[in-house]
Amino acid sequence: MATATTIERQRRQFVPDEAWLAKQLHEPILEPDLPIVDPHHHLWNHTNHRYLLDELLADTGSGHNIISTVYIDCRSMYRADGPVEMRPIGETEFANGVAAMSASGTYGPTRACAGIVSYVDMTLGARAKPVLEAHVAAGNGRFRGIRHAGGWDPSPDVRNSHTHPPQGLYGQQAYRDGVAQLGALGLTYEAWQYHPQLKDVIALARAVPQTTMILNHCGGPLGIGPYAGKTKEVFANWKADMAELARCPNVVVKLGGLGMDIGPFDHMRRPVPPTSRDIADAWKPWIEACIEAFGADRCMFESNFPVDKLSTGYAVLWNAFKLMAAGVSATEKTALFSGTARRIYRLP
Repeated sequence: MATATTIERQRRQFVPDEAWLAKQLHEPILEPDLPIVDPHHHLWNHTNHRYLLDELLADTGSGHNIISTVYIDCRSMYRADGPVEMRPIGETEFANGVAAMSASGTYGPTRACAGIVSYVDMTLGARAKPVLEAHVAAGNGRFRGIRHAGGWDPSPDVRNSHTHPPQGLYGQQAYRDGVAQLGALGLTYEAWQYHPQLKDVIALARAVPQTTMILNHCGGPLGIGPYAGKTKEVFANWKADMAELARCPNVVVKLGGLGMDIGPFDHMRRPVPPTSRDIADAWKPWIEACIEAFGADRCMFESNFPVDKLSTGYAVLWNAFKLMAAGVSATEKTALFSGTARRIYRLP
């Protein structure tokens, strides 16, 4: 079994290859005036990869009408000292500082980090409340919720989440008590795990119906380790579980994250980056299944940058989303690209 240190080292090996991305064909921007809220991106300064405001704005400014973004937890800028449970508040302070820079207008029209999602250990249960309240204060009106990632798989070939979760995390009573604290404070919960764990998400959603849950990355379909070469089987199991999860009215889903190296697609391992049509053709069955199950008003397209930058550039990714949404109504398109995100994250 791989150690936590080994897994972290493996994870940090996978960063965007700018030379490879430069080979991607330049495409005209589809529907350049369509307002977009990007509800899922990260900012960090790792030893082998930097993605901060300048890099984000270079991507969001590549042609699409990105009006605002939502920052999602990635263990950036935790406080170096103080009580362990309070150290993640540094991430909210950091993201709020970036948001304040963006809100000045100095950096252009996109309002980066208009919503902020950070981390609190949900196993604190009721004791999570003062930590959440500290995040709210640090967010200066922008803090919206938390993500305590729960991605776990028994295979040593699958990298578990950065929180090093145990098996069955979502079923722990203390964890559920923590998630309930979010609903009581009007905050949201981001569910990030892998597709074999979707039944755990269903049980959690039913246990805490008062908390709005946001399923990340189409539910996390895997395509590595024991799931490699089994895309049809994975899709069938995933689709059935997603249809059941959609029966939980407190759950919405982010459409994206399929460009990660853990998923069923190999675009990042091809000689040249994919076109938007390549991405749309590959992802469309998964995206359509989500929209069919949840409805457009409970779905939102996401970039998951810079993680999905392993597979494609930002402009091409949003072109692909627009191709995938070509057959929906105007009302549904608004929901998918901005409306759902604005409502769920309470953005202007």
